[in-house]
Amino acid sequence: MVTLAEICTAMAAAEPVEYAAISTLNLYQSPACDGLVTQMATGRQLRVVVPPDPDPQAIQVCLCEDDYPGWVAVADLALLTVAAMPYQSKPVSAAEIQQRIPQVIAFAEAAMATPNEYLWGGTVAPNYDCSGLMQAAFGSVGIQLPRDAYQQEAFTQPVAMADLQLGDLLFFGTVEKTTHVALYLGEGRYLHSSGKDQGRNGIGVDSVWDLGDPVSDRYYRQWRRGGRVMQSYQPEGILPW
Repeated sequence: MVTLAEICTAMAAAEPVEYAAISTLNLYQSPACDGLVTQMATGRQLRVVVPPDPDPQAIQVCLCEDDYPGWVAVADLALLTVAAMPYQSKPVSAAEIQQRIPQVIAFAEAAMATPNEYLWGGTVAPNYDCSGLMQAAFGSVGIQLPRDAYQQEAFTQPVAMADLQLGDLLFFGTVEKTTHVALYLGEGRYLHSSGKDQGRNGIGVDSVWDLGDPVSDRYYRQWRRGGRVMQSYQPEGILPW
């Protein structure tokens, strides 16, 4: 269990302490804790990036595995403990990634088989958003991805629809920006967590070929490109205070 006083003391001493989650922890988009941006699964680590204000409602942090920023409610600090050691990323080769793709798919299919709903910011079972499911599925086998769909697109090797392989990521959105990501299962099928605005509320399977289904057709019209995961994300490191 971590207290605000302990965090303030560490930052005043310029000690780069990292903290690990002992339970699922929510990160919010603002110090008012008014919008979920991501979740921190048990065992993941974070660092505090800005000294807290006096009597704060939340503190500004950054997740160590993917450099993702957010705010943690002071009331949730009890869900953190001092990490045993700083987070260290482990490089994974493209060949190793391909060997682990069946396990990635198995994770995603198991998530689909569990009752779930679409949750904006969700990265922990049972409820995920699109990129949170991809991050969790690859993370389950030691392959780290950036957090958001547009970041995942930039992180992957571009792949045309005709060249898709098992385990590739599929990206959808507008000409200007990627807004959705899915996992390719082969034979034109892909698995993803999709919201009510697209015709579903949770994880399902759709097709890039069979457009008779309205959800498949809707996403086909938003197609951008495929992407192949060639490496595991390497964090940029500790941010200055």
